Amino acid sequence: MQNISRLVPYIIAMVVIVVAANILVQTQVQYFGLQEVLTWGALTYPFAFLVNDLTNRHLGSAAARKVVLIGFVIAVILSIWLATPRIAIASGTAFLVAHFLDISIFDKLRNNAWWVPPFISTFIGSVVDTVIFFSMAFAPTFAGIDAAFGFDDNSLGFPASAFGIEMPLWASLAVGDMIVKICVGLFALIPYGGFLKVTETKAA
Repeated sequence: MQNISRLVPYIIAMVVIVVAANILVQTQVQYFGLQEVLTWGALTYPFAFLVNDLTNRHLGSAAARKVVLIGFVIAVILSIWLATPRIAIASGTAFLVAHFLDISIFDKLRNNAWWVPPFISTFIGSVVDTVIFFSMAFAPTFAGIDAAFGFDDNSLGFPASAFGIEMPLWASLAVGDMIVKICVGLFALIPYGGFLKVTETKAA
């Protein structure tokens, strides 16, 4: 059985990143005219995939699944308290689907070049996570979730002229967030590669 103490740093990192992202995703970036295409959550959430991939590489897929499940429970509870029930439910659903998919894809590509598993799994996971999260968290269809818990509706269904196309604000934010998540995921290959070098050096 996997020693739980080895998982603690990964679980803490995962929870901090996801809760922070759930709070920050409710705030649009107000600089450089990006308020209709980007939230601050896009800059933090992709690092959850970095934690997942590092766990998978270092401790294996079984450990990664434990980190995802434990992180999911804690993050949802904290997000209901610090964000809203709708954000928490949307985040939890997207988190489980995207991160289990990330683990599966990473495992299938494990024997490829070092950068291939984390990049491909993060790319696909980010797309799936964004679609599920933004459609549940902000689309008017799910507005009743917060109302049921006594929260004001936080849907972003009004139109925005983003990317030269008229679309609901939540959809334009989803596209912008997904693009940034993929770019941050690419940047995250740097600390991922550094971690591999350090662990391989210690093992040598």
